[in-house]
Amino acid sequence: MRNERTIAYFTMEIALDDDMPTYSGGLGVLAGDTIRSAADLSVPLVGITLLHRKGYFYQHLDENGWQREEAVQWVIEDYLKALPQRADVAIEGRNVLIRPWLYEVVGIGNFKVPVYFLDTDLAENDAQDRSLTDHLYGGDERYRLCQEIVLGIGGARILRSLGYDCIKRYHMNEGHSGLLTMELLDQEVKRAGRIKITQNDIESVRKQCVFTTHTPVPAGHDQFPMNLVRDVLRISEVLVDLADSFSSELVRRILRIPREYPDIRDVSDENKVLNMTYLALNLSHYINGVAKKHGEVSRLMYAGYHVDAITNGVHAATWTSEPFQELYDRYIPGWKLDNFNLRYALSIPKNKVWNAHMTAKKTLLEYINRETNCGMGMNVMTIGFARRATSYKRGDLLFRDIERLKYIAAQIGPFQIIYAGKAHPRDDGGKTLIQRIQQAKNAMKGNIKIVYLENYDLKLAKMLTSGVDIWLNTPQVPREASGTSGMKAALNGIPSFSVLDGWWHEGHIEGLTGWSIGDNDGSDEAAEVTTLYEKLEKTIIPIFYHHNDHFLEIMRHCIAINGSFFNTHRMIQQYVLNAYYQ
Repeated sequence: MRNERTIAYFTMEIALDDDMPTYSGGLGVLAGDTIRSAADLSVPLVGITLLHRKGYFYQHLDENGWQREEAVQWVIEDYLKALPQRADVAIEGRNVLIRPWLYEVVGIGNFKVPVYFLDTDLAENDAQDRSLTDHLYGGDERYRLCQEIVLGIGGARILRSLGYDCIKRYHMNEGHSGLLTMELLDQEVKRAGRIKITQNDIESVRKQCVFTTHTPVPAGHDQFPMNLVRDVLRISEVLVDLADSFSSELVRRILRIPREYPDIRDVSDENKVLNMTYLALNLSHYINGVAKKHGEVSRLMYAGYHVDAITNGVHAATWTSEPFQELYDRYIPGWKLDNFNLRYALSIPKNKVWNAHMTAKKTLLEYINRETNCGMGMNVMTIGFARRATSYKRGDLLFRDIERLKYIAAQIGPFQIIYAGKAHPRDDGGKTLIQRIQQAKNAMKGNIKIVYLENYDLKLAKMLTSGVDIWLNTPQVPREASGTSGMKAALNGIPSFSVLDGWWHEGHIEGLTGWSIGDNDGSDEAAEVTTLYEKLEKTIIPIFYHHNDHFLEIMRHCIAINGSFFNTHRMIQQYVLNAYYQ
């Protein structure tokens, strides 16, 4: 089987099981959905990631609405199988051993995609190295760089130790695994029996590498001071070879030096940085953003690079609620393997769609009422907002005018709101955002029921994206690369009410798949807020309460138009055609 695998998929995080805390949010969930679709479609792929023994974090909101974090406790052996193979990497001159753990994803036709979780918690390693893979996105710059050495360089070496000798494409899911390119260059040189890198080596590595960039937000692109790179990675192992052997133009582009590259001292200058995104950009033959709009934004950000676009998707069978799965099995047999068949949702009787929706809604509200004692009602229009809590997501945009919201709820029709999402432990802006939502909840007590659910995870995400009536999204344009929660909602017939950014540029048909907020450029927040309230008051609530047949027609179009297209089966087929075999 290992000799049949030709594609290696590298990702810092991945969501494969509800109880495995090896992901933080959208990037990891996308990775898990990609692997599931690869298994369903028999794509000869193998996954590489890190074993986060302490996970991302367990979230708790205190009495003031401030987020507190705890390490996640889980029993690794219950989910993963330890393997005897080993690889090693050099970190600060020390030899650090890496052990792989195996998780197999089984597709519809029983095709298996192995995913290897890399772990440094071995007795042979120094105490400081045993915890290198413990925390997802934890620690300082040094910790993150060490993790990326383990993922990129260590991941390539683990594949060799496991006997994967026929890998033709290495797909980097974001720049965290960018150092993989350095290891591949080293392999090219050793295979040729040389000690210097040639232009042919560079082109060979480029042909092997695929790079997907996921965010236009600068904080999402890892970069490390060159003095740190020199100390941790030992500059002689990588950058001296670059200095002696690469064209000066390539080095300039990777390190973003705005003039001719003179000598090694300039590269190791403490004012220089190694940007992992630019490393991957320069050593990949295929580069893509994750939505058409994001591709446009990325081409502006990375002028001089050809950046294609493959819009993200979600794994349809995973994110479709049980009531809708039963409905599709009855009316659209074969939909799990051929998601495009979901276009036939237009023929499903409307009453059957509504019954499935209300069953999913009942599951969600029973959970919420049991966990929070907030008393949300089945017949009240329910708005959902769940994603990473950070400033540009603007989770509190809805509360710019609390009195207007109270008026709408009292005079036009009642509604209730469900929030969920974690802020990064070092993102005080995101934590403050959660706190403001909690304060708005208190300010509207007695008028509008609002709940903020702790520990947003796969299980909760599935309940939310299938059980609410309207899916709200309010990012700051153009900072939403794609977003996938609205795609999950669409599979369950839930229309989106969203700012025109990310995937919604492609999925939005006004009044048919949902509604837009504001205009395309997002330059006027006041106008966005006005649009939000106007459409809520004059369009969405009246349709929900007084034109149920119309609302059900929208639900069916969400499934038929967006559910049938915005899925990882379509997405991975595009990677196969455009990147993996080109």
